[in-house]
Amino acid sequence: MRKLLLLFALCLALPLQAADTYKEITWEDLVPKGWDPTQDLKALLNSGKLLDSDPRAMEALEKMKALWDSAPTEPSQAGARIRLPGFAIPLEVKGDKVTEFLLVPYFGACIHSPPPPANQIVHAVSARPLTKLRTMDAVWVSGTLSLHRADTPWGKAGYRLAVDKIAPYEEAKKK
Repeated sequence: MRKLLLLFALCLALPLQAADTYKEITWEDLVPKGWDPTQDLKALLNSGKLLDSDPRAMEALEKMKALWDSAPTEPSQAGARIRLPGFAIPLEVKGDKVTEFLLVPYFGACIHSPPPPANQIVHAVSARPLTKLRTMDAVWVSGTLSLHRADTPWGKAGYRLAVDKIAPYEEAKKK
């Protein structure tokens, strides 16, 4: 009887363990193969050095911003259960609790101009309020990714992540 109960418990635990697995991805995995935003800017950028006061510099900046705001997402990531490192920028804050934040690939992204391309900004939403999450905290975030654009005060996000877990970032120890 004990063996039967143990076997039953293991059968119940396996789906729970499988449901708790996330594929670790990199920020490059969020960029479609072949997308090169610099192609459209090369003519402007190759016209020599541009001073800040040069109208062509402003034109290049506006064109780059438009390209980055409409950056394509990677369709194969839709519905993926992922784990991604990044830096947090809280959006919805009540007291010390955060329910929405942006996840970005590098320190200072979005709080300096211009923000990264939309395919490098993830709008993370947590059903459970998170505590002690501050601007530019380095974190690992796990959850289900969807292709959903969001216009935020800090930039346009190309993805939404339904957050299951968040943990402080720690580099993997080298063997």
